[in-house]
Amino acid sequence: MRVVGLTGGIGSGKSTVSSRLGELGAVVVDADAVVRELQEPGMPVFDAMVDKWGSSIVQSDGRLDRAAVAGIVFSDPDELRALEAIVHPVLQTEIKARIAAQSDTEKTVILDMALLAEKNNPYGVTEIIVVDLAPAEQVDRLVRYRNFSTDDAEKRIAAQATREDRLALADFVIDNSGTLAQLHEQVDDLWATELAPR
Repeated sequence: MRVVGLTGGIGSGKSTVSSRLGELGAVVVDADAVVRELQEPGMPVFDAMVDKWGSSIVQSDGRLDRAAVAGIVFSDPDELRALEAIVHPVLQTEIKARIAAQSDTEKTVILDMALLAEKNNPYGVTEIIVVDLAPAEQVDRLVRYRNFSTDDAEKRIAAQATREDRLALADFVIDNSGTLAQLHEQVDDLWATELAPR
C-alpha cells in the first residue's frame, strides 16, 4: 500500500482530480465525505455540534444546515477552532481506519483532504499532490459554479493554507487553470508514470 495526499484550496478542482484518480484505480479516502457521514443526525459529532451551537444549525428535516455552520465558523477564528476540536479527532480516527483497511494490499490510496497542508501528517502520507489554481480564479469559480458570494469565497480561502504553503509541500503539482480535458490529461499522465501500482 502507498498513501498519497491530495490537496488544494476550495474551488481548485481537487474533487475532480480525486474522482479521476478513483476511475483510474486508486482507493480514494475523501475527508469531506467522511466528515459528512460523521455529521449525520444521531452521530456523536452531529450531537456535539448541536450542543455547541443549538438548533439554528439544524434544518427542518433534522439534518445539519451546513450553510449556517459556515456562516458561524468562517467569520470567527474561535468558532472555527471549536468546530475543529469537535470534528478533527473523530475524523482522524476514521481516516486512519479506512487507510488501515488497505494495508495488506498493493493499492495506491489517495487521501483527498483540503486541510492537508494545515495538519501534521498522522496518516502515513509519503507524497503530496497539489491541485493548483490562482486565488482570484478560485473566487471566480466559487461564485460562478457554487453560488458563493465573493465575500464568502474570500473568507473560505483565507481560512485555508496559502497557495505558497501548499506548493511548498508538493511532490506533484496539477495545474487546473485550463480545460477539463487538460486537467484529465495531467491526472492520467501522473497516474501512469508515478502512482499506478507496479
